Amino acid sequence: MYKVRPGMVVYDPFAGTATTNVVASQRGIDSIGIEAHPFIYFVAQTKVFWEFDFSVLTTEINRLIARIRDTLKSQSLSSIEVERIFPELVCKCYRREKLAALYLCREAIMSMPASPFRNFAKLGLTSVLRSAADVATGWPYIAPQKAKKNNSNGKSDVVSLFQKRLHQMVSELKQIYPTDFSPGKATIIYGDARERQDRIEADSIHLTFTSPPYLNNYDYADRTRLEMYFWGEANTWGDITREVRTRLMMSATTQINRSDYDTANLLSEDLVAAAPTVTGELRQKIRSLSELRLKKGGKKSYDIMVGGYFNDMICVLQETFRVLAPGSAFVLILGDSAPYGVYIPTHTYLGDIGLAIGFSDYSVEQLRTRGGKWKANPQRHKVALQECILTLRKK
Repeated sequence: MYKVRPGMVVYDPFAGTATTNVVASQRGIDSIGIEAHPFIYFVAQTKVFWEFDFSVLTTEINRLIARIRDTLKSQSLSSIEVERIFPELVCKCYRREKLAALYLCREAIMSMPASPFRNFAKLGLTSVLRSAADVATGWPYIAPQKAKKNNSNGKSDVVSLFQKRLHQMVSELKQIYPTDFSPGKATIIYGDARERQDRIEADSIHLTFTSPPYLNNYDYADRTRLEMYFWGEANTWGDITREVRTRLMMSATTQINRSDYDTANLLSEDLVAAAPTVTGELRQKIRSLSELRLKKGGKKSYDIMVGGYFNDMICVLQETFRVLAPGSAFVLILGDSAPYGVYIPTHTYLGDIGLAIGFSDYSVEQLRTRGGKWKANPQRHKVALQECILTLRKK
């Protein structure tokens, strides 16, 4: 649709696990992604590295698996005190022997020198953690009290599952990166899309394509808690808050300590100055949310969440406008929101803010309706929601 071709650059300010960057590379197109979540940044970095010698890669996989199997033969799994190694949540997700086997896999990987293969193996083991669990760990939620049915629990099954996944990853790499193909260069920056990125020149991006956090109280930091706990990159809820939540733009009430905010003046000066009509509507809705929260059992800070979200998103829009080449588009996959039944038309507000900071026009295309599966919940609001494509254009 946007005639993006090799020689151009695609930008994703919320890269996540690098889907946009992988697809661009498959088409020989260079790309840049920004990711603020440290563990997701690791996943993205690993996924965009394709320059393996496949015969060497297969040999390294076989050597790693053989080393793990040798360790399993020589070491008693019952002697591994997993309760001293892992946080309680991880221990609740696996039978003791299985978790001990996963631990030996982890240690075999981390004992290797830093290299693309170590990252590859770490990603492979990460990707089987939930499928190997003995309780419900379907993405994104973990339910330690809900046991899986017909889930194998043998130590050899863990290693076999890991081995199978690594070979599956090799097969996928061969499909997307044949020997006669020159992929686009994917650059993933560990950073903040709200801030100026000096590595990206002004007017240098030919298409920005992203899906920012939705304004739906989804805690992106918590969603990798099992993985970060397993790898020892966090051990407590407080670690997750310090290492992840503080880095992310506002989209969840779990990021909020109400005493840190002046609830009478939540909207930033930049936002108020640029888009007075939008901020006028937002102020009314924030006031409604401040009043409603006092009548609700959870007393969730949706008022601060809404204000913080748009304060952050105007910064993202401004930086994206700076790097976007004239005549190019900023395409966002978005969901609207209705916290406590107060409707927030995210796509319209962001479109209007975009016009205020210099974009020439915008359009909205609905992709699907949302929220229907919650109809039976008496606590759920009745506001119809949607997911859509917001397209902003720069002259």
